Amino acid sequence: MAEKGKFFAVAITRTCGSGGGSYIGKKIAADYGIDVYDRKLLRLAADNSGINEKIFASADEDTKKTLLYRVSKKVYNGEAIPPESGNFLSDENLYKYQADVLRELLDKESYVCIGRAADYVLKDKPNVLSVYLDAPYDWRVERETRRQGISAFEAIRYINRLDKYRESYYTYHTGRKWKDPSNYDLCLNTASLGLDGCVSMIEYYLKLKFGVEMP
Repeated sequence: MAEKGKFFAVAITRTCGSGGGSYIGKKIAADYGIDVYDRKLLRLAADNSGINEKIFASADEDTKKTLLYRVSKKVYNGEAIPPESGNFLSDENLYKYQADVLRELLDKESYVCIGRAADYVLKDKPNVLSVYLDAPYDWRVERETRRQGISAFEAIRYINRLDKYRESYYTYHTGRKWKDPSNYDLCLNTASLGLDGCVSMIEYYLKLKFGVEMP
């Protein structure tokens, strides 16, 4: 397996409509018999912090409804917010506890993580493969139109809104540009490779980079 550590992680970042995050993450996890973490992180972060999972989930959803990332000019410094603070249940604490869980997990198991700025959270850990999934904009619009049964105008609004949120979330918590290819080990076009082709490429990269045997 990997030389620098017993376990490995695949950190997947994806644009809205590229179609790859959930399918590719779950397929890789199934092939290696490991877990995939996205929303499941809320439960683990709740366990780790002692805060009710429903409160964490609410904070996660509320973040998408606010102007926090669009209006903020600063970058979160990674500090935990104490319980006596009025901001204890803020997204900053949600991010902090999720980041702690991801780092601790990698000492115990291999896994796939979708979103959550995992590439940055795990940047100092060994055996982490960061992947960026994208596709041409028109292709993404057409895909969301078909997938959701909505108009092209509605698909454009949906994609732009979610991409803006993901970009702002990433920049706020990492201080880096979301679409900068230098942040990632591997950048893949899901439209040209296909989802299964992306899975094969990622698994081959794991073998080349870390010596992880292909399933």
